[in-house]
Amino acid sequence: MKNTSFVSLQALVFALVAAAFTTVYITQPVLPVIRSEFGVTAATASLTVSAVILGIALANLPFGALADRLPVKRIILVGGVAVAVCGFICGLTHNLGVLVGARFVQGLFIPALTTCLAAYLSGVLPLERLNVVMGSYVSATVTGGLGGRLLGGWIHPPLHWRYAFFTASLLLLGATWAAVRWLPPERQGRGGTEDSDSFLKLFRQPGLFRVYWVAFGAMFVYSSVFNYLPFYLSGPPFFKSTEFITLLYLTYITGIVMGPAAGTLSNRIGNGGTMVLGAAIFAIALLATLIKSIGLVVLALIGICAGFFAIHAAAAGALNRKLAGSRGRANSLYVLLYYLGGAAGITLNGYAYSLAGWPGVVGLGLLLLGFPLATGLQEMR
Repeated sequence: MKNTSFVSLQALVFALVAAAFTTVYITQPVLPVIRSEFGVTAATASLTVSAVILGIALANLPFGALADRLPVKRIILVGGVAVAVCGFICGLTHNLGVLVGARFVQGLFIPALTTCLAAYLSGVLPLERLNVVMGSYVSATVTGGLGGRLLGGWIHPPLHWRYAFFTASLLLLGATWAAVRWLPPERQGRGGTEDSDSFLKLFRQPGLFRVYWVAFGAMFVYSSVFNYLPFYLSGPPFFKSTEFITLLYLTYITGIVMGPAAGTLSNRIGNGGTMVLGAAIFAIALLATLIKSIGLVVLALIGICAGFFAIHAAAAGALNRKLAGSRGRANSLYVLLYYLGGAAGITLNGYAYSLAGWPGVVGLGLLLLGFPLATGLQEMR
């Protein structure tokens, strides 16, 4: 593959993945607006986020299997159109049940654009090129997550959050068309030999089992922090506007830098040491959010992002170092537990926030950070 076509491939991958992830967190910064508009609780409003994450978690493994059987471009086309159409429905409806249902369907089809794309890349690229493009893939997930939050709470006025769905859907349709039009053709015989280990067998392996719960616990806490942050900062003593709160999601950019840095750090002190360090930074930063100072909260959010991405990068590295085969299935399980953690965190912390406010979210988060801490210590031994 020539350098020019390789750069074009990176651009296509980045555009499609970023557009897909933009749809996930659109409603997160405007959850207080949705709560008031529909007259529901914070936990109920948060279903507009957790429904998407739950859909991704449920559909990840099936779409991974489909990618081995059907042309991936066809799957990408169907997935892109489905997510975009549901986005238009979200922008038009005034029924919360329809909104949550359409968000769930969006989640079901997002793996068609992400999991299947990763499978496609593994079939058309040599290993040295695959590593570079997957770097663009990871950066695109961060960019898309940030872009969705900015789109929902800043670029469009918060009271007009529905327009964000129209914009995101149009961007996704454009990225989907470009991917289907210009992605290189798949090689025949992609996929090679079938993995020998079943999902259940992989999940039962003690070393892998611990790493899967690291993904669950870290995402449980991380998704909860940014989901209930708008409620915390919009109330006393901060009384911050939606536009200001949305700007705080810029701390998410930390992940673009922290991912590669954590990989380098893991090569020096080990994956276990990086997990422990990341969990410690995450916990200290989480506690710092309890201090009623907006400046400290901003610094704490940077620490939370740094700790999370350090844990995430180290856990993914530890997982793949343990594998002699069945890498596709093992990594699919990792993604599954990752998103299940996000959905569980947003849902359960809705009750924690209702019962104890922000300290309830912090307390439950500190409890779940025990997963990466304990696993990191075990890896160090």
